[in-house]
Amino acid sequence: MDCVGCGQCVIVCETDAIKVKGRAVITGDCIECGVCARYCPVKAIEVSV
Repeated sequence: MDCVGCGQCVIVCETDAIKVKGRAVITGDCIECGVCARYCPVKAIEVSV
């Protein structure tokens, strides 16, 4: 499913690596911890581990 721009991922991101500009945009500061993917209500984020 596509990002709905709810901002939940921004709230849980410990490195402030996500901005919402209509939809979530992950920046280069991402450490791929996967917290955002676990909290995304529509499962729009995938993190490869």
